[in-house]
Amino acid sequence: MIFSILAFVALFVSICIKDRKKSLYVQSLNCFFEAVYDFIISAFTGAILSIINLIRTFMFINKEKFSKFIYLIILLFFEGIIIINCYFSWAGWISLLPTIGSMIRTYCLWQSDMKLVRISGITTGIFYGSYYIYYKSWFMVLGDLILLLIGIYEVYKNDIRKENKNIISKLKE
Repeated sequence: MIFSILAFVALFVSICIKDRKKSLYVQSLNCFFEAVYDFIISAFTGAILSIINLIRTFMFINKEKFSKFIYLIILLFFEGIIIINCYFSWAGWISLLPTIGSMIRTYCLWQSDMKLVRISGITTGIFYGSYYIYYKSWFMVLGDLILLLIGIYEVYKNDIRKENKNIISKLKE
């Protein structure tokens, strides 16, 4: 249970951080703790995805070191690995939930826009929360529900409300 707590604390904090690189460093901690937890509860699709996501996150932290073409290849590589993992760790349709969640998250983290990082908290909360319902990991379900709510709040606070203020100030001009 300690690894699930550490995983979600790291994920919650990463969604609230405004700097992309710092957010990704904290998310890498989440990936590590979640992998350990998933192995403990025998959720192998999720465990392997967490290890893949750990490697992916470290690659995305160093975005500026890659050309645009290579960075695109890295995205396609990780998306492909996620699909291959789903095939090899298939445990029925339930395996699609973390797969879809990881694919969306990978794309969002690949981008430089922190709004997408915050949105990926919402999609992670939905897909992984549903996955953990299947495994009856109620603490992780609670954590994903909290992540979903924090993600919605952060998107509202940092993106929707900001956009509305910009629209109103433009209308006043």
